[in-house]
Amino acid sequence: MPEKSLNEIARDARALYQKAVEAAQRENHDYALALFCQVLEKEPAFLECRKQLRAAQLQKAGTGGTGFFKKMLSGAGSSPLLAKAQIALRRDPAEALAVAEQVLNSDPHSGAAQRIIVQAAQALELPLTAMFALEQMVKAAPKDKAVGIEYAEALAQGGGDSSHGERVLQELLRVYPNDADLGQALKNLSARKTLDEGGYGALEDGSGSYRDILKDKAEAVSLERENKVQRTEDNTARLTEEYEDRLRTEPGNLKVARTLAELYAQKNNYAGALNLYEQIRQATPDPTIDRAIADTTAKQFEFQISQLNPFAPDHAEQVEKIQAQKNAFQLGECQKRAEKFPTDLVIRFELGSLYFQNGKLGEAIAELQKAQNNPSKRIGAMNLLAQCFAKRKMYDMAARKLQDALKEKPGFDDEKKDLIYQLGCVLEAMGKREEAIEQFKQIYETDISYRDVAAKVDAFYAGQ
Repeated sequence: MPEKSLNEIARDARALYQKAVEAAQRENHDYALALFCQVLEKEPAFLECRKQLRAAQLQKAGTGGTGFFKKMLSGAGSSPLLAKAQIALRRDPAEALAVAEQVLNSDPHSGAAQRIIVQAAQALELPLTAMFALEQMVKAAPKDKAVGIEYAEALAQGGGDSSHGERVLQELLRVYPNDADLGQALKNLSARKTLDEGGYGALEDGSGSYRDILKDKAEAVSLERENKVQRTEDNTARLTEEYEDRLRTEPGNLKVARTLAELYAQKNNYAGALNLYEQIRQATPDPTIDRAIADTTAKQFEFQISQLNPFAPDHAEQVEKIQAQKNAFQLGECQKRAEKFPTDLVIRFELGSLYFQNGKLGEAIAELQKAQNNPSKRIGAMNLLAQCFAKRKMYDMAARKLQDALKEKPGFDDEKKDLIYQLGCVLEAMGKREEAIEQFKQIYETDISYRDVAAKVDAFYAGQ
């Protein structure tokens, strides 16, 4: 989920954002905060809105009392919200972002809330958002050595201003002279900067070497390759060898083990990846490892299907057999997680979706009815509930559920198109052809290529 600009967000979110900016300019703080938060709930990747929200939060804090009473007011009620955000972080990072912002609305200097934003942004692959939160943490605690190092590394890895990161570390060195961790961090950052400025395109095709740039080749390789998003096959192989060597010398380094597991999965060595993930799970309780194991196992089934001979006479039967094994695994694994975390509505939504895919409509309905109480999954759960009702030929209930979902869905994105399309299909099944075609026409007017909408609308007019 890359960060979005103003032009990339939904139209209704843009309108809300403009209202929020105007409210902030009028110093109508509470209204501005509420509107900014609404926008971010719809568009968590909209970084400029998050920056505007933070400015409004700080402005409000600057006008609301001083000293001891101000601190008491800002901290009141934040602990339950922080706990809620921590819980959400494990199952729904987007929800954790929203709850953390609620904490910052009353206490914009909360380091705990900013930390949750960093972790949630990293989980959602929003590096600029994570960097922004780290920057706020550095401003709030300029003498915090660990935060300064983390911020400088994030700038270097995320394509930010490395020079600014160097300045942060240099300021910390003035506070903590001769600190080994700061010295090493500054050395790593300088090495990375040298690589970036010197160019490493030649290294990719083998025409150069890191020894030409840095004497410490191992460090250079790590700095250059560790966080590259697009890795070539050769680069992945080199990284795999490097991390295998590191794991032999650092057998207790779980970060190295996890990176190596990801590299194994990229090379289709699923057995090796799953073995490492299992070792990590035994060493530390981490819900994200459970999900990594589930995802890797699913990819292993998909890889098995891709390796089948498409010309074999029993190819279809083999595919069906492996697909059934994959479906059974995913359903069983999700059931275990639902038992382990019975109040986690995001898992309930996932389980309901899997039941639906496997034709278990009664079980799906029960799970989705629970999941629709989660704000981030509500519309999706209502959509699937309607489809369950439709498959049971309960068309009136399906239509009502879709109409209710549409009332709660502003804008006109792909999710709303699907709701309208499903409603059209339900009305069609009820014999209400003209009402159904009105739904399809709404999509036709904006996206003629959506599914079979064009064929349905054209056939209707041709029949007239």
